[in-house]
Amino acid sequence: MSRALDVAVAGALLVLASPLLAVSALAIRLESRGPALYRQRRVGMDGEPFELWKLRTMVPGAEAMGAGIYVLEGDARITRVGRVLRRLSLDELPNLINVLRGEMALVGPRPTIQEQVDRYTDRQRRRLEVKPGITGWAQVNGRLTLPWPERIELDVWYVENRSLRLDLQILAKTVKMLATGRGLYSQDLHQGWD
Repeated sequence: MSRALDVAVAGALLVLASPLLAVSALAIRLESRGPALYRQRRVGMDGEPFELWKLRTMVPGAEAMGAGIYVLEGDARITRVGRVLRRLSLDELPNLINVLRGEMALVGPRPTIQEQVDRYTDRQRRRLEVKPGITGWAQVNGRLTLPWPERIELDVWYVENRSLRLDLQILAKTVKMLATGRGLYSQDLHQGWD
């Protein structure tokens, strides 16, 4: 999708979602101490790092507890409000800020952390040729139920075949996926990495 279309859609969605974001932020703050928004360093297009914005769904300091950066189904670090936000994927709404800032697009490979990027093969690094997205081809074809190498291969396929038509198909499939909550959690602590 073009940058202008990304900005227009992300801006409109952010305005429409602002009451929901405000209520979600308030619920997060009422349930647990700490900020309502969570920032994590991710790797974007051409390997450039950026701060990904999300609504906080876990207890403060969760990355230093339990499974670390990985989140498993039934993870005790997820708050009650966080479970609802994750189930409905509302925790990703602040990613729209990243789209407006030009760090992300609506559609593209989900941004990952440096530790994962450091393991990429030359072919897998192709997923960094485009801006990361709020949703993407790997997201609508299995999400976290797929091991990392398989998700990355789906992302590389997207990079090699991307088009406006494919982006629109991904957005339509995303709506269906959000309705079911399918693929939210992996059962594999290492996500398919050996």
